[in-house]
Amino acid sequence: MSNFPRFILGDNTDMPDAMFVVHLEYPRFVLNIETDEVEWLEEFDEEDTKELEAESENLIEEAFAFYEREIARIEEDNY
Repeated sequence: MSNFPRFILGDNTDMPDAMFVVHLEYPRFVLNIETDEVEWLEEFDEEDTKELEAESENLIEEAFAFYEREIARIEEDNY
């Protein structure tokens, strides 16, 4: 078991309107919350692609849920 979280939030001053969720477990990816764009950090062969298609929708939904939870917690702490 890793000491790293499954998801983390990220931002970048070069893209001030964007917020990212990074998935640190296989298959690793970065999700741009503003555009819904996913950048996969793995290379997949044809067989992996079929499995990824089935799993990716759930992973992306989990990433959005993580984002919503984290933002709610941040807003709670700021009030």
